[in-house]
Order: sequence, then C-alpha cells, then structure tokens
Amino acid sequence: MISFRFFICGAMLLVFLAAPSSVNSEGLPLAPPESLGFVGERLSQIDDIVAAGLGEGEMAGCVVCIGRQGKIAHLKPYGYRQVEPAMVEMTVDTVFDMASITKPVATAMSIMLLVERGDLKLTDRVAEHIPEFAQNGKEAVTVGDLLLHQSGLTPDNALSDYLESPTKAIENVYALPLRVPPKTKFMYSDVGFIMLAELIRKKTGQDVHQFSQEHLFCPLGMNDTGYLPRQELRDRAAATEMRNGRWMQGEVHDPRAYHLGGIAGHAGLFSTAEDLAVFAQMLLNGGDYDGKRIIDVETLEQMTGSSEVSSGIRGLGWDKQSGYSSNKGDGFSARAFGHGGFTGTVLWVDPELDLFVIFLSNRLHPDGKGSVNKLAGRIGSVAAAAIKK
Repeated sequence: MISFRFFICGAMLLVFLAAPSSVNSEGLPLAPPESLGFVGERLSQIDDIVAAGLGEGEMAGCVVCIGRQGKIAHLKPYGYRQVEPAMVEMTVDTVFDMASITKPVATAMSIMLLVERGDLKLTDRVAEHIPEFAQNGKEAVTVGDLLLHQSGLTPDNALSDYLESPTKAIENVYALPLRVPPKTKFMYSDVGFIMLAELIRKKTGQDVHQFSQEHLFCPLGMNDTGYLPRQELRDRAAATEMRNGRWMQGEVHDPRAYHLGGIAGHAGLFSTAEDLAVFAQMLLNGGDYDGKRIIDVETLEQMTGSSEVSSGIRGLGWDKQSGYSSNKGDGFSARAFGHGGFTGTVLWVDPELDLFVIFLSNRLHPDGKGSVNKLAGRIGSVAAAAIKK
C-alpha cells in the first residue's frame, strides 16, 4: 500500500511543478526585535549596509531575514528583483536561485537521512554503491569524503562533459581521475555533490528533487522551495544573467546543473527567505518543526559538528570556518554553520546564539559583476552584535 504521507507529499510535488498555490501561511511569525532579545536600533544598521551595497552596484536587490526564538525579527526587501528588461521591485516572497546552498539544504540533508535510516554509512566507499565510480583510482573515496570536500575530486570538470546528455555527463564524472589522494586536501568540489545526488538516486530510485520534496520540504510546508519551479514561482523569481538571448528567471544559473536538466546535487534549488527561515528554525530546533520530526538530533549534531580539513573547519555539507566564510561575519559561536551560493545567497545558523541570518540577493543581475560576500558578512556581524548580552 502507498502510505498516506507519501500520497500527500507526492501530490505536493505535482503542485510544486505544475500548479499555482497560495503563499505559505505556516511560516514563522514576525515579532518586535526587542521581544526576541535584540537591540532594535542595532538591527536597523542593516538598512544602511544594504543601501551602501545598492549604491555601489553590488546587487540589484536583496531580501534580509533574521530570526531567533522561533520568530522573525527582521524581514525586509530592498531594491529590485530585476532591472532588465524592466524594473520590478523586490518583494519578501521573491524566489531566488539558491546555487550552492543546494548542497547542504537539499543534497547533504538527504544523504544524512539515508545515513540515519541505515541505507548508507559515512565510511562507505562510494564504489560499493556505484561500482562505475571506482575508475581511475577513486575506489577509496567515501561518502564522508564527498560531504567534506576532501575526496580529491576536481572542483569542476569541463563544461563540454555535460553537453551530450545527463546520462553521458554522469558517465564522464565516473571516468574522472583524482587530483590528490582522498582525505589529504580540502578542495571545494561541485563534482563531489553531483556524485552525492547520483548516490541518492541509486539508493532510493528518486532524484534529489523528488527525495528532498518528500522528506524535507513537503513535511516542512516549504511550498515555494524545490527544483524546476512552476510558472507562478518563475514569475516572481529574481533575474540573474542572460542565456541564449533571454534573461534567466526561475531557471538555474549554474551551467552544469542546467545541462543536467535543472536537477543536480550542487545547484538547482530555488527558495524564498520565509521558506529558508522555516528550514533554519527546524535546524535550531534540533531537527523538529511544528511537531514534525525531520531528522534526529544525533544525526543533525553529527552533520553540523566540526571536522578539521586541510584549510579550516567544515561540517558535513556545511561550512563552519574556512576560506568560504567571509559571508558569515563576526560574533558567531564555534557551533555556527552555514553556506553561500554563487548567485548571491547566504544562510548561517548558530544554535548557541539561537540565531539565523538569511541574505538572498541577485548580485549577478544584470551584468554578473556584483559582489556580496563581505556585505552579507557585515549583516551577520550586526545580527550577532544586536543580541542583548
């Protein structure tokens, strides 16, 4: 028999892909900053930081969302979600291309659910589950190596490897050699997360989109989150750059994810600030949200704990303190974890401060020249410093 939960989530997956829906009414409530332990005047500095970034052309617009204690203290749109071919103001429900935030939120979380239910072990060699992956010296690479970006795989293989078909693209990944032996060097790798998505497919019969919808986003009520957004979501998506003579809006920017059909382990997820706030609160709750247990506390602690790599500290799929952490800012605890995305997206969560900071921008629009990591870091610093001591 098909379970009731599977039926409901399957129906929601079809809704995400095809049909309009109302704005999610089950998100986190707004509350005055002071009621959540913030100094409101300090949080107001965010307006000036964003205004400076807009004035310097670092992005066309953004949405900032900051919360604690199960509520949102600051949720505000700034600037424009597109300026070409026409100017459209940013709104809080703007849909953003998450880029590499896909890695922890969709792919790594899905992998950890498989670990939790015993379908995988972090110490498993990937080739145990995908024998074709063992080519050219990769037989010792483990699931944990991929999550920590210390598999030895190249950051990106040639785009030409993806042009024939998604099936051929994965075969080309199987054939790649390692650049260094596993566990010897941290090298941030999109290829590694492409393989993790393939591992999800091999173990479940579902792609990362289907699996994450059923087990993560559907149970959380994240109705505006997923791959391949339906037309209603595309219409309120932030624009990025042009591809083949048209503006990318609700279409994945990453070229490899695009040639993989829009569904990939390293990029392709779309979401909104309010949906990500729900996800962040679930993480702060130790894997539970609104009475729904998404992931066990022990699994989440394993995922977000500190692992030393050659150039910093990482979690399983998450950044903690590395060369990629400039978008975090100062004042966070050692327990904090987060991630950024190439399109100008940032998510950081600090269980010790009971704090999440979400910064979503369209820094690539219209000319691909914006830069927001330091700006997002300054916002994170303000948020952490605004908590009453």
